[in-house]
Amino acid sequence: MNKEDQINQLLSEAAETRWEIGQEFHDKLSESIYTNAAEIAEKTVLKDHEKENFNLDRAIDRVVTSPIWGFPIMFLVLAIVLWLTIVGSNVPSEFLASILLDNVYVFLRAQAEAVMPWWLSGFLIDGVFLCLAWVISVMLPPMAIFFPMFTILEDLGYLPRIAFNLDKLFRKSGAHGKQALTMSMGFGCNAAGVVATRIIDSPRERLIAIITNNFSLCNGRWPTQILLSSIFIGAIVPDEYKTLVATGAVIGVALLGIGLTFLVSLFLSKTFLKGEVSSFTLELPPYRKPRILQTIYTSLIDRTLIVLWRACVFAAPAGAVIWLVSNITIGDQSIALWMIQGMDQFGWIVGLNGVILLAYILAIPANEIVMPTILMLTVMTTNIVGYGEGNGVMFEIESMSNTHDVLVAGGWTFLTAINVMLFSLIHNPCSTTIYTIYKETGSTKWTTIASILPVIMGFLVCFVITQIAHLL
Repeated sequence: MNKEDQINQLLSEAAETRWEIGQEFHDKLSESIYTNAAEIAEKTVLKDHEKENFNLDRAIDRVVTSPIWGFPIMFLVLAIVLWLTIVGSNVPSEFLASILLDNVYVFLRAQAEAVMPWWLSGFLIDGVFLCLAWVISVMLPPMAIFFPMFTILEDLGYLPRIAFNLDKLFRKSGAHGKQALTMSMGFGCNAAGVVATRIIDSPRERLIAIITNNFSLCNGRWPTQILLSSIFIGAIVPDEYKTLVATGAVIGVALLGIGLTFLVSLFLSKTFLKGEVSSFTLELPPYRKPRILQTIYTSLIDRTLIVLWRACVFAAPAGAVIWLVSNITIGDQSIALWMIQGMDQFGWIVGLNGVILLAYILAIPANEIVMPTILMLTVMTTNIVGYGEGNGVMFEIESMSNTHDVLVAGGWTFLTAINVMLFSLIHNPCSTTIYTIYKETGSTKWTTIASILPVIMGFLVCFVITQIAHLL
């Protein structure tokens, strides 16, 4: 079809459409515009000597976006979401762990030992499968709870109010106000938080949001914080205050992460990522009833399962590496022991130790396996009897007192626990997040900066805390 025929066809379709919509279309359109304008004016314009019309959305916004109540309500909502995530995930996590670790793992191990050499069954079952089982049982339930609740808040219309409240703070930090939303998403999963930065149009400010999202305490790091605060920090007060003090310590670490987000955003905006803060128009949508079924489907399929799949892809080789370094020997000891001895001196300088450093290296694919790896390596280096099922076999201890005894036998002190909590907050992103950063930025340079900068900061913070403690 030539150009003239295309023009004639278009004119013909336009003429047909004109007759279909009728002669009064323009009048009806103009009338609807003026009607809508009159309705908006009736709701929003306040005339002299007339009482203001009640508007529910406006009344709610006067509270949730006020300078006095806005921030307390925001922190309360976030605390409730996190509390429901942590408490609500306990039962399904234990259920999955009982299936995957107590039943499937035991069955596979028995079958593998009957038909395979010990090294192959250990590599596949104790290494690859066990790591996958840990990641799925610990990571899936919190994400399946957090993401739907986060999406419900988004659908309800409250998340734009959070961005409104935090916009001024982020602008002073040289960042974008929408970073408040990506930071909040990071409390569920940093990889999901990095993907959420797509809502920021400015490439400079999007990079700042990507790099600093690591300081949002993701669900993989909450178990470490809760365990250590309960064992070490709660132990320094009377029994009736243990839970309160331990909870306060974990909340304090999370708030410290938010503070670091502002500080690092300011640092980046003044150094590597200089530039003017872009302005944006934030439209506060009306409050509406959440679409529960659509929310559950979207959050589970588009967020939970995709992020979990990526984590499993990286966790499988991590489990293999953990088993290999624990069982392959050079000379008279395993590779893991050589690495622990090599890093031990530096570890003690920064208030950690070689076991902790190696555990964090091996657990780069998934933060969920940090504590099981630390316990396994501690038992291996101290030769404690009665814990674990062999080198390279990760485990957790249900009794907190027994966990405390194992860690103390490994040289842990109150200061060590504080440093591990801080390092857990600040250290490098997990491999799933690192991969997501590379996919989103397409830059090896910025992926490297986003991975290395937190590690350097973590070591500096732990070193300063340790030296101050020694001086005191």
